[in-house]
Amino acid sequence: MIELRPGDPRYPVLLGAIPAPPALFARGALSDDDALALAIVGSRRPTPYGLAVAERLASELAARGVTIVSGLARGIDTAAHRGALAAGGRTLAVLGCGLDVVYPLENRALARAIETQGALVSQFALGVPALPGHFPARNRTLAGLALGVVVVEAADRSGALITAGFAGDLGREVFARTVLNSLHAGRTSCQNYQNRGAAPCAGRWRRRASSDNSRTGVTRAECSGCWLQTSRSTSSSSSRARGSIPRGPRRCS
Repeated sequence: MIELRPGDPRYPVLLGAIPAPPALFARGALSDDDALALAIVGSRRPTPYGLAVAERLASELAARGVTIVSGLARGIDTAAHRGALAAGGRTLAVLGCGLDVVYPLENRALARAIETQGALVSQFALGVPALPGHFPARNRTLAGLALGVVVVEAADRSGALITAGFAGDLGREVFARTVLNSLHAGRTSCQNYQNRGAAPCAGRWRRRASSDNSRTGVTRAECSGCWLQTSRSTSSSSSRARGSIPRGPRRCS
């Protein structure tokens, strides 16, 4: 395990660009390639279809060099990590407890696998338990480690939507994957989030270099419904009001 503080050359570039970045404990290996990262979050009680969507999206992105960030929780988080691992890609798990306290317990084997293809990270010291009050801070760190957050099957006032709100605060992109959820009548919060301005995310992704990539360091991941423009630049985006939804990517032509 290593401890990283802002200013350390090993500290994650994306997280270091946010206001008041936390000190981190890490187990596994962080990489410069993690500057191209997306977070996938969602319900702890998803439908089978939601699990399949999260795992497939994570797998296709990871296979193309995108690091998948999630929170090791039951449900969508677990599916996202597994999808990235199955594709041979990198994944980061952000914990709301100490690195020696894996939560939930059934994800201990998954946590060990993540260490071999990415890292477990936490802002909490060893021995600190997973308490409800820790998760808002963890969700902010999770959002800060990624260029954007994809929300899959999230209920109102859920941790996933809190993470998306932090992404908006930090000037990161927010994507909502609409999936009908049998746990809630009518449309999901993902659909409601799209109605408020989050970009729809659907279909297959592929990595593609922009024409001026050598000059700007910009790459684009293409989805059948939208473009996600990502950059390795450490320059901070303009601040946005809490709870606002960032402008989505350009539509594919």
